[in-house]
Amino acid sequence: MGGVAREMEMVKNILVPIAFSQYSRGILRYAANLASDTGANIIVVNVINERDLEAVDKISSFGYKVDVEHYLDTIKKERKAKLEEYLNDLTLPDEKVTYTFCVGDPANELLDMVVEREVDMVVMGVKNNDLKHLFTGSVAERMFRRCPVTVVSYRDEEISGKLRRRILRRKKDS
Repeated sequence: MGGVAREMEMVKNILVPIAFSQYSRGILRYAANLASDTGANIIVVNVINERDLEAVDKISSFGYKVDVEHYLDTIKKERKAKLEEYLNDLTLPDEKVTYTFCVGDPANELLDMVVEREVDMVVMGVKNNDLKHLFTGSVAERMFRRCPVTVVSYRDEEISGKLRRRILRRKKDS
């Protein structure tokens, strides 16, 4: 048996961070296929960025009728409903899938979860057009640099096609 196949057999827990982007459903399906092939569990996580809560708190300090607790409850309910919709598409047994929400710095929360939950692999997307990442670096970039386990970068057909075309243009222009 080859080295990669042997390593895949050792994968017991796959962490799947999702941000509810247009790519989240594909990321989840990809991770579920890996889990199905290896018998692994998947742990789906959504991190609510603490900076969003700080912004809500700042707005409420100006007298607007919004508070962090209500915002957090609303976000969790909305995301839980969306996540359950995604999970209904999967063919994994229910006992193989868990999900959680947490609040904090996304990369730090994910890294902590990798260690605490004995995660063997992380499957995540890298595409995010959030302007905040221009100043702070993307969560994916931080995960690739600091994560102690394999991080798989998911690409859907659209992203893959764009990247292939970019490479072909570069080669043509050289």
